[in-house]
Amino acid sequence: MQFCLRFLIVAWLAIGSAFGFSFGNSPAIDTVSVAELPVEARQTLALIKSGGPFPYERDGINFGNYEKRLPLRSRGYYREYTVKTPWRRDRGPRRIIAGERGEFYYTDDHYRTFRRIAE
Repeated sequence: MQFCLRFLIVAWLAIGSAFGFSFGNSPAIDTVSVAELPVEARQTLALIKSGGPFPYERDGINFGNYEKRLPLRSRGYYREYTVKTPWRRDRGPRRIIAGERGEFYYTDDHYRTFRRIAE
């Protein structure tokens, strides 16, 4: 019985990891270099680092991380910034999320996936 239970747990963890699921407090996140970002994302990153001014009213608002796709932190730890999407009239799906400790994450699919920006 114990062997069977252990086998099922190991299999469940292996299958989950193969599909990119995370079972701890820190989700698995790929990285992207600054050079690999779209030019608009590099411009937004430069604006964040210089303190603005930002073109969108909602830039700098709290990012709640409600889906828990970024490492879990206290409320208010993350801020979000819009990355212009040239073919869209609205804010579009692209964002940079900034953490209090200077880490940055990029999403181009409106928070479904994130990549940590490696500088």
